[in-house]
Amino acid sequence: MRLLLLCGLGLTLQAASIQLERDAARKDVFVLRGVAASAAAEGFSVRVDAAGDVPALSGSYERTSEGIRFRPKYPLQGGMKYKATWQVPGAPLLEARFTVPKVEVTSTARVERIYPSAGVLPSNQLKLYIHFSAPMSRGEAWRRIHLVEDGGKEVMLPFLEIEEELWDPSQTRLTVLFDPGRIKRGLVPHNEAGPALLEGRTYHLVVDRAWPDSKGAALTREFRKTFQVRTADRTPPTLGGWKIHPPAAGTRVPLRVDVPEPMDAALLQRLLWVIDGEGKTLAGDVALQADETRWVFTPDAPWRAGVHQLRAGMTLEDLAGNRIDRKFDVDSFEKVEMRLTVKTRDVPFTIPAATATPR
Repeated sequence: MRLLLLCGLGLTLQAASIQLERDAARKDVFVLRGVAASAAAEGFSVRVDAAGDVPALSGSYERTSEGIRFRPKYPLQGGMKYKATWQVPGAPLLEARFTVPKVEVTSTARVERIYPSAGVLPSNQLKLYIHFSAPMSRGEAWRRIHLVEDGGKEVMLPFLEIEEELWDPSQTRLTVLFDPGRIKRGLVPHNEAGPALLEGRTYHLVVDRAWPDSKGAALTREFRKTFQVRTADRTPPTLGGWKIHPPAAGTRVPLRVDVPEPMDAALLQRLLWVIDGEGKTLAGDVALQADETRWVFTPDAPWRAGVHQLRAGMTLEDLAGNRIDRKFDVDSFEKVEMRLTVKTRDVPFTIPAATATPR
């Protein structure tokens, strides 16, 4: 769309236009051309072309030799209509409308797994981790995830529906929090609505097939996780019952650590380290087994004989959010330390020397 526009001090007549283009990375950008380099970027905005007071899209602006480029923060939706405008004091309104073509894409994304893996969870379960096979779209979680009782009735508002969904950087893992207000005793939501999970009941966590991935394609199929609910867990985990199974030196046989109860999957992968006799953290791969009651570490290099340490971060949690030696359901008025430090504790174990092979 092009029109005549007075720019600068009103002494120069220029042809100005707004166009929707693709950059080198195949991302949609709006380009305002034919305006002075000093033109105000603040007057350039893009909205969904709909009735009512529609907020402008968020994104970034860039001044170039051709004018002003606006790059939306999130991809434009196929089939959606958008309106781009530029309006500054002393100049007429410049406006352009665009319809983004709807591209038919094949469904490939699926839910790969949900943590916890166990089929029995405590009634004060705190978190769920949903892992997808491909990057997913944002802003869909709270209408695509459902908690359903065994009889088919959906549980109302079981999750903490925060606007900024808790995705990892790849947008393939979503962290879902059960509403802590319905977990902690003594709080208003717990007293009025009660816990989302009731002991002795069976539930189904349902992920809609219609959830679009980052390209707009729906999941290949619906996903369901069925689980039963046991009594609430309000006992903090300790390191006392952990069993370490060390391999022999000179091998890359995995180190196995068995814990008495299922632990938070993401934290169990991130908050355990192996320290060698020189105080160095060993590099290697981590795997979780047996419903997150087993931590398996395969070193990059063969084991060396001697005393090692299994180092655990004290913020490691069980399924109910109880930390090492500290329960989740504490007095809500207890003092909280605002320090970004990770306290750790070491558990020693010995890598035995390789046994000589008899001749």
